[in-house]
Amino acid sequence: MLTPLVGRNVSETIRQIKAFQHVRNTNGTEATPSGWKPGKKTLKPNPDLVGNVWKEWKVSEAFED
Repeated sequence: MLTPLVGRNVSETIRQIKAFQHVRNTNGTEATPSGWKPGKKTLKPNPDLVGNVWKEWKVSEAFED
């Protein structure tokens, strides 16, 4: 067997691809936090955001529908 017996989550892979596409389409002016879904809040990357993401984004936002 060439690959280990582990599960795959196709929905998560698609979500990640959409996040990568969003960042690319905004030329990096927006960043997608963990768990980001299309239509949800994005972050504006800048030096002040480093170490302060928690002030701008809450983990619970990743699980809201």
